[in-house]
Amino acid sequence: MTSPTSPQAAARERAGEPGLATTVALYTLARLGLLAVVTVVLALIGVPWLVALLVALVVALPLSMVLFRGLRERLDRAIAASTARRSSERASLRAQLRGDVGPPPSPDTPVAPASPSAAPSAGASPSAAAAADGAEGSTGSDTASPAGDGPAR
Repeated sequence: MTSPTSPQAAARERAGEPGLATTVALYTLARLGLLAVVTVVLALIGVPWLVALLVALVVALPLSMVLFRGLRERLDRAIAASTARRSSERASLRAQLRGDVGPPPSPDTPVAPASPSAAPSAGASPSAAAAADGAEGSTGSDTASPAGDGPAR
């Protein structure tokens, strides 16, 4: 069974840009391939394998910066897109936790509260909400804060 894709992933697939994991894997394989090619070329010349590998490690870095410039730019774009997506998701989650914005609509969530102890719906009158808050706050502890107030920072 496949997992549903996000709208950003669908747009990225339509645009032809692979995801972050694919781009990282491709860039890593390209760098390792370059390292292997330089090592084999040096070994065929007659350089011992260990020395060839060490020289290839030093030579492959600047070569990869020149040869894989386009791939590195694509990796930078994928990282930036992933960072922007995660920042917007984090901001949305923080807004939901503060109570600024309701959770995104989901087809699985019921419209009305399932239990009588659940919070009143948004369409309830303010007096009903106050009565519900008063009933919850009558336990003797005064830890409940008014709706919409976040934790003190």
